[in-house]
Amino acid sequence: MFMAFQSKLQLKVSTITSVLTPLSDVKVSYLFYFSDVLALPIFKQEESSLPPDNENKILPFQYVLCAATSPAVKLHDETLTYLNQGQSYEIRMLDNRKLGELPEINGKLVKSIFRVVFHDRRLQYTEHQQLEGWRWNRPGDRILDIDIPMSVGIIDPRANPNQLNTVEFLWDPAKRTSVFIQVHCISTEFTMRKHGGEKGVPFRVQIDTFKENENGEYTEHLHSASCQIKVFKPKGADRKQKTDREKMEKRTPHEKEKYQPSYETTILTECSPWPEITYLTQKMLSLFQNLLPTTTPQEAQQWLHRNRFSTFTRLFTNFSGADLLKLTRDDVIQICGPADGIRLFNALKGRMVRPRLTIYVCQESLQLREQQQQQQQQQQKHEDGDSNGTFFVYHAIYLEELTAVELTEKIAQLFSISPCQISQIYKQGPTGIHVLISDEMIQNFQEEACFILDTMKAETNDSYHIILK
Repeated sequence: MFMAFQSKLQLKVSTITSVLTPLSDVKVSYLFYFSDVLALPIFKQEESSLPPDNENKILPFQYVLCAATSPAVKLHDETLTYLNQGQSYEIRMLDNRKLGELPEINGKLVKSIFRVVFHDRRLQYTEHQQLEGWRWNRPGDRILDIDIPMSVGIIDPRANPNQLNTVEFLWDPAKRTSVFIQVHCISTEFTMRKHGGEKGVPFRVQIDTFKENENGEYTEHLHSASCQIKVFKPKGADRKQKTDREKMEKRTPHEKEKYQPSYETTILTECSPWPEITYLTQKMLSLFQNLLPTTTPQEAQQWLHRNRFSTFTRLFTNFSGADLLKLTRDDVIQICGPADGIRLFNALKGRMVRPRLTIYVCQESLQLREQQQQQQQQQQKHEDGDSNGTFFVYHAIYLEELTAVELTEKIAQLFSISPCQISQIYKQGPTGIHVLISDEMIQNFQEEACFILDTMKAETNDSYHIILK
């Protein structure tokens, strides 16, 4: 009885937490169009996708991760749970439907997809490169696995070898179902510099559940929920939990009131479904495309989620791409209000925003150096109009935020490496000195400036310095 009350209380606190995010946590970037397009409202700094009466809402399913939450989390922040690498953790799949709710799934199976994804927006942009870098360093390993012998009630579990962070299975809501998951990556594997467990990046465990459509495919979305985690080397999560507990014990009673208690289990809170598109390269192909008349109602729902119109997905539940595109500007404003209506109308018409800065880069190689030497030796012939026929291939990099972090990610994306492998970026200055690239320096780059990229081994074995010449 107490555990049931605690679960309901924690669900209510977590839900309120996701809605009442402090404004100080919101990072605004009006000119960063890429962030507008890829914004996913599952994160606490984004607008909530839940209806205003969410606090009293009974969700059709509830997912409970059997791991304690950290006591060092402030009241209005999202819960954080520490996991040990490779350890099996139970997630209970609970049927929470009211009498008569979703009768179409009675006696039928549903499908749930589990994902371990990045919590930080910066890492979401480079998901493909991050996962490929991890695959390169850990050949044959997976980020997420199901411990099948320990799991109960799961049917047809699958793990796509091309999606290291995703597993899926079927289950019957009417029967007891518990799935044991193992997370094999650790949070510090995706930091720019290796600082230790406390400084590792946070992940999210997200569960998306679907029912069958008329064709027998599990594509009809029912419910999604997620929670924030950090993963440590074996026994590291236990040590971190103990450290947090000891720190809290030293605080005064007044200070303790500002923090959440540590719950024995972690209730996953409702969120928007994760986009079906997995990798950034696929996102780039689809997210920047206009909505098409051939877009199905389900794909239109995903498009609305990805473009931060989650509040209106229920209004447009049965709208296909053709239906949305037929709406006039006045129609959309009348449905969504002036501010969101104009934003949605512009998104439907696919109005693009030009990048703030474009630069061109070419990767230096031994062949390039030889060609440069040949060019110097044959300078006179060039002046006479006699060319040797060689040319250099440059790649365009489009910058929106004009920051060193953004440049690092774009260079890593261009050459299909992980940003973690780039330690620093320098610009070759007068007399060959190496000047550390800063945000201010990038803001003073000339439009369409050209650079040759050279690499230099960093102090650590798995990273490099990039030099712009």
